[in-house]
Amino acid sequence: MGDVSSSPVLRVRKSGAVLVAALIALVGTAPVAGSSWALSPLFLIPIAILVWAWRAGTDVYPEELRVRALFGGSRVPFTRITELAPDERGRVSALLDNGNVIRLTGVTRDNLPRVLEASGHPIAAGQRDAADQ
Repeated sequence: MGDVSSSPVLRVRKSGAVLVAALIALVGTAPVAGSSWALSPLFLIPIAILVWAWRAGTDVYPEELRVRALFGGSRVPFTRITELAPDERGRVSALLDNGNVIRLTGVTRDNLPRVLEASGHPIAAGQRDAADQ
């Protein structure tokens, strides 16, 4: 795969609103979960959402994309990607040369041109017009 730099050219994450909502949920859970040991596992729900919101996303490197989730992640070399396409909700997925599809966490129709530019794979003029529709 070659030498991939240790830090990504671009990091794409979910909206910061998810992180703020998880913090609010954690604070809101405290009175209920703190009232009894039996309810203390309720803290795990907002903590898991907080960790997911912090970690999940797509890191762009010159040679590959790294899609990160709550646990684990995937490395996808650009040589294996045949198409990047948004769905009806604007979320972008990568179609691989073996037919598999990987959803790129945090990448949307709006920030796809930035992702491609950061990777060194800019959108051609005809593709840009199609991406705008």
